[in-house]
Amino acid sequence: MTRFLQQVVDGMASGSVYAAMALGLVLIYRSTNILNFAQGEMAMFSTYIAWQLNAWGVPIGLAILIAIFLSFIGGMAIQQSVVRHVDHSNHLAVVVVTLGLFLILNASAGWIWTYFIKDFPSPFPSDVWTLGEVRLSVRSIATLVVVGVQMFLLYLLFQRTKVGLAMRAAAVHPDNAEIVGISANRMMMFGWGLSAALGALSGALIAPKLFLEPNMMFAVLLYAFAAAALGGLDSPLGAVVGGLIVGVSENLAGTYIDWVGSDLKILVPFALIIGVLFIRPGGLFGRHVVGRV
Repeated sequence: MTRFLQQVVDGMASGSVYAAMALGLVLIYRSTNILNFAQGEMAMFSTYIAWQLNAWGVPIGLAILIAIFLSFIGGMAIQQSVVRHVDHSNHLAVVVVTLGLFLILNASAGWIWTYFIKDFPSPFPSDVWTLGEVRLSVRSIATLVVVGVQMFLLYLLFQRTKVGLAMRAAAVHPDNAEIVGISANRMMMFGWGLSAALGALSGALIAPKLFLEPNMMFAVLLYAFAAAALGGLDSPLGAVVGGLIVGVSENLAGTYIDWVGSDLKILVPFALIIGVLFIRPGGLFGRHVVGRV
C-alpha cells in the first residue's frame, strides 16, 4: 500500500508540471481560439531569461517576476507582428505559423545560450516531508499550490470580469465583438501576452525538476496537450485535473504493468484520452457547444 501511495504522490508531482503548461494552452485557446504549438518554447525562452538574470546576480524570485513581465510584453509583440496577420479561419496556416515560432524560439535559445545543460534554481526549498512512509517534496507541493491558484484566477478572469468576457467574445465571434465596441485585436493581443506570462511562470516551476536546455519543454508540451484535451481545452479546472490524471496514470502503469515500464508509459495518457474522447469529445470538463443552422 505504501508503494502505491508513493507512486500516486510522485504522479501528482509530475501531473502538476503538466497542468502548469496545460493552463497556458487553455488560456490562449479560450482567449484567441488558437492552439499554440509554440507555447512550450515560449516558456523555455522566458525561463532562459530568468536564468540569465539570476546569473547576473538578480535574486531568483525577482528574476522570475522580471521574466514574466518581459514575456507578457513579448507575447503581445508576437501577436501584433506575426499572428495578427494570419487568417484565423485557416487552421492549417495558424498551425504552420505556431510551428514556425516553435522552431525560431528553439534555435534562438540554442544560439544565444548554447545547447549545454544548465541548472535552474528553484524558488522553493528542497525539503522533503514524511507522512508515515510516504515522502512528500516541498517543491512539488508548492508547485501544485501555485497551479491551483493559477486555475482559480483564470476562472475568475473568464467568469467574473468584463475583460475575460470580452476576450471570450472576441475569440468566438470577432466581428460581432467589434459591433458592440470590443476590439478583437486588442483582446487577442492581451490574451497572447497573458498566456506568455503564464508560460514564463510554468517554465520557472518546471525547470528545477528538469535541466534547462532548449529542448526541455518538448515532452512536457506533449503531456500538457494530453492533459488539456483530456480535461477540456476551454476549462482551467479540466487542465489541472487532466494533468493530475495523466501524471498519476502514467506513473502507476509504468510501475505495475511490466510490459509498459518507463519506455512505453508515454502511451498510457494518450490511450486514456482516446477512450475519454470517444465518450465525451469535449473532454471531461469541456463545454458542449450547440450551433444553429
